[in-house]
Amino acid sequence: MYYTLASYSQLLRDKGLLVMEQLFTSGETEITGLTFNSREVTPGTLFICKGAAFKPEYLADAASRGAAAYVSHELYPEIDLPVLLVSDIRKAMPYLASAFFEAPEKHFRLTGLTGTKGKSTTAYYIKAILDDYLAAKPDECTAFMGNDRPERIPAETGVISSIDTYDGKQLYESHITTPESVELFSHFRNAADAGLPYVTMEVSSQALKYDRVGEIRFDVGVFMNISEDHISPQEHYSFADYFTSKLAIFRQTDTAVICTDSACFDQIAQAAKEAKNIVTFGTKEGSDILGCDIRKEAHEIRFRARCDRFDEEFAITMPGLFNVENALAAIAVCYVYDIPVEYIRSGLYRARSKGRMECYTSSDGRIVAIVDYAHNRLSFEKLFASTKEEYPGYDIFTVFGCPGKKALLRRKDLGTIAGQESRKVYLTAEDPGEEPVDVISKDIAQYVACPYEMIEDRGEAIKKAIADCEGPTVLLITGKGEETRQKYGREYIDCPSDAEYVQRYLK
Repeated sequence: MYYTLASYSQLLRDKGLLVMEQLFTSGETEITGLTFNSREVTPGTLFICKGAAFKPEYLADAASRGAAAYVSHELYPEIDLPVLLVSDIRKAMPYLASAFFEAPEKHFRLTGLTGTKGKSTTAYYIKAILDDYLAAKPDECTAFMGNDRPERIPAETGVISSIDTYDGKQLYESHITTPESVELFSHFRNAADAGLPYVTMEVSSQALKYDRVGEIRFDVGVFMNISEDHISPQEHYSFADYFTSKLAIFRQTDTAVICTDSACFDQIAQAAKEAKNIVTFGTKEGSDILGCDIRKEAHEIRFRARCDRFDEEFAITMPGLFNVENALAAIAVCYVYDIPVEYIRSGLYRARSKGRMECYTSSDGRIVAIVDYAHNRLSFEKLFASTKEEYPGYDIFTVFGCPGKKALLRRKDLGTIAGQESRKVYLTAEDPGEEPVDVISKDIAQYVACPYEMIEDRGEAIKKAIADCEGPTVLLITGKGEETRQKYGREYIDCPSDAEYVQRYLK
């Protein structure tokens, strides 16, 4: 079903965002597309002039491709198209997207995950559990959908993460944690059309601050943890702004799931009261989902989870003792959804998150290489603490970098932690963008207290680190995981993943 241009104009007027309209016609033109990318415009598209990098030539290109009208906070009189002028383009986008894609998120259960660390791993823990439940009990899994239950049961549930996006129709490697609202609602539409009963997504602080998830209601909203990150002129101007942005998830959440072990827990718990219900998880007594008896046995990490419904032992096979916190978060979400324990157990045991704590060992057993996405202070602290506990007596070599022109505090934080905990550090490219890699590496190096080398080529840095290992060594390669692109300038350049480099050079 397509709506007319006049109906979108009225929608924006009702929301108090419409400043002016110039329709030139009765407004009965049907809008058959919605995008902010001029290359995606087809005849009948409503084009959105979005972003600080927007250029008038993008609008001219959209017009040449058959755009029916444009939405903007600025008038472009040289472009002969109807226009809807709005006071805030970012606030307008989710209203337009929800209307165009017909509020598709109402057809499935949506889980949103925010926090500084652990979102991706937890998303894949949840997905593995729900996939097992869907495969074993499709009728039970989709019973809540009522008349919207699909005739053909899908094979798996949906996920939108910083690793992959799967919406029932598309599967691809992600390069942003939370897409813009038009893309997001497009994925939701695909998920609804494919009959997915559950979608699990990461929700970044930027998405919450800049209305990418406006007009969305989360059945469950999870707040994992908080630590200083993403502080820069391009992101958040202070920790308070970063923290406040993340807390905003509770305003659009039915059931809040929060961690009792989190820093600033009292503030998180107070903000969570905006949700209809609250479920807590963690290792502190009084948690609704209490984790205890945590231990490593061979290649498994085992723990107990206790609540008013069960007292069960679970095992995870992803390395890292800190992953118990992520597993408890997944258990709490599935507790809300009333998923039977047997599928929680099986899903957690088999779950994998690409690029997260992937272990590779040399043929002589001398080198253990761990590829992980750790890229901020909290994730570094937990990674090194877990590594020292799991591999006592091993040297630690670390390969990492920092992104260009953003999250500037990471350079001091990561340099300091890696320098204190490593025998040697290798500084390399990690999405430098428009900043020279050697400038970033020198900025980090001033905080590194141990010996270090600066090697711009990431593959060469990993190769050199492996060659330098002498005795038993854990080699930590952080920040990129399974990603197969590096951002240079404004372009993403194809490259092997860290996992590929490690496997190649360990041989």
